[in-house]
Amino acid sequence: MIDYQKLLSPTVVGIKPSGIRKFFDIAGTMDDVISLGVGEPDFPTPWEIRKAGILSLESGKTRYTSNRGLETLREEIGRYVKRKYGVSYDAKSEILVTVGGSEAIDACIRAIASPGDEIIIPQPSYVCYEPIAALCGCKPVIIETKAENAFKITPEELRAAITPRTKALILPYPCNPTGAIMERADLEAIAAVLRDTNILVISDEIYAELTFGDASHVSIASIDGMQERTVLINGFSKTFSMTGWRLGYACGPTPVMEQLTKIHQFAIMCAPTTSQYAAVEALRNGDEAVATMLEEYDMRRRLIVNGFNKLGLSCREPKGAFYAFPCIRSTGMSSEEFCEKLLYSEKVAVVPGTAFGESGEGFIRASYCYSTEHILEALRRIEKFLNSL
Repeated sequence: MIDYQKLLSPTVVGIKPSGIRKFFDIAGTMDDVISLGVGEPDFPTPWEIRKAGILSLESGKTRYTSNRGLETLREEIGRYVKRKYGVSYDAKSEILVTVGGSEAIDACIRAIASPGDEIIIPQPSYVCYEPIAALCGCKPVIIETKAENAFKITPEELRAAITPRTKALILPYPCNPTGAIMERADLEAIAAVLRDTNILVISDEIYAELTFGDASHVSIASIDGMQERTVLINGFSKTFSMTGWRLGYACGPTPVMEQLTKIHQFAIMCAPTTSQYAAVEALRNGDEAVATMLEEYDMRRRLIVNGFNKLGLSCREPKGAFYAFPCIRSTGMSSEEFCEKLLYSEKVAVVPGTAFGESGEGFIRASYCYSTEHILEALRRIEKFLNSL
């Protein structure tokens, strides 16, 4: 009989499954569950974008594209990034189309990482960074961002985390799960720490267009001296409500992008052709649809944050992404305990803050990419739960 313990990689076995999916899977087995758990827009992909994908199929455009992606799409990405963030990239050598932003993150870390290297990761943050670093034999160096600093990484924290083994800094802003953003002054302070180092910034900007209030998104690649040491990662899932299309992109200096492309070439070949044609339409003509969705998210954002604060669960204003990150310490429960009891007693699914790193203890993540009726019902049930404690 085969011994799977000897067969399987100890590194992979040692990685915990996603804490987000754990509660989503439990909720899927129950009736009448109100879920605020998954960060997926409830809007359909805008019709003109879907139509472009359909037309590409009807036209028989179903063959492989270039490894790097359709040249037309890469040119549109270049124009979009220049228009939105003021950064210029060569479509032929500095832009790669990937299967979602997640593939771009994975390929970027693999392209630079050797066993024993260190990757600096602010937390709470998206669940994939630490496991990918571990799979590459790297040591994740965690910076625990704090509520009193609006969950922003500070230059002092970054400086203290850097060692001779540091290869990269993950910069995950706007942030999932906290909703934190980094404004230009914040990024300039981070850039001042990094300019004289040989450290790469992996800037995950998948929520760039979901920025609220007076502050607009600023890419660290636009800060003086940072483009040459930054890989900008973005995609279509969140901005254009294209989660199932699985399309993202990376922009960065040619020597780095050559290695990302090599990894992509052997592991993936190319991103889905139909999705690429749809994405061209999204970049050319999608601004109005994005503005409409953003207005709705902003209304839901204010609704859920006010709701949590009225219930006595202190919640900072999230200025980006589509998540609220209320503090539940006043209940005396751990994040995991709170989420389990809420799910089983009132059938509301939220995600424990610890799914995004140990520094998320004492918080829960609630997505507000759901209808107002859905959010109001969830808040009503949470109030009932709190009253029962």
